[in-house]
Amino acid sequence: MMRLAVTENVNKLPKAILFDWDNTLVDTWPVIHDAMNVTLKYMGCDGWDMVETRKRVRRALRETFPELFGTRWQEARDVFYERFHKIHLERLEIIDGAQELIKLLAKSPIYVAVVSNKNGENLRREAEYLGWSNYFDVMVGAADAAKDKPAMEPVLMALEGSGFAPGKEVWFIGDTEIDVQCANNSGCTSILISNGTDYLIQDSDMMPDIKIPNLIYLRGLVLKDGNSIL
Repeated sequence: MMRLAVTENVNKLPKAILFDWDNTLVDTWPVIHDAMNVTLKYMGCDGWDMVETRKRVRRALRETFPELFGTRWQEARDVFYERFHKIHLERLEIIDGAQELIKLLAKSPIYVAVVSNKNGENLRREAEYLGWSNYFDVMVGAADAAKDKPAMEPVLMALEGSGFAPGKEVWFIGDTEIDVQCANNSGCTSILISNGTDYLIQDSDMMPDIKIPNLIYLRGLVLKDGNSIL
């Protein structure tokens, strides 16, 4: 598969864009880190620093918590969400360039959706809190589909009824190797927002088609010389 350099132009816009949510459009690492350490302490485990949190929090909770906490994983889940629900809205921060980009896309004919490993109800609650719900055609979160990322089921759910099938004319944009793997598994164009954890991507099926530095750069792929090409 051909990989595009970060500086290479993309001259043909996609028919659909699927965004990851956490730390792609909104910065939620402080919230996740806080709730995770409250949970670890409750469960009698050593806490994590932020580096460890960013490294280990990738897949959906329903997959990772049984591995971490065994038969007590549901108890740990309840502790995590109790803390999470207390702080996640008030600490929600928009990633630079995100709001401008999704507002621009909302005026276009491009189909725009979110595919996240965040619990679906929490995902949609955060979008509503930000006033973003109407910017997306659909928002698919963890447990909405039969499987979560990196499986392709949430991609299929996000595109259901859109008239578009997974393929290279669908961009999947995220910040982790799980997003890249999900895009590659479903045959979409994978676009990785580089965030300093690229060293975690070692397997060939996790290599992105395109790597970009941030959403401001991505907006530049949608604009030419300041004029919309939508």
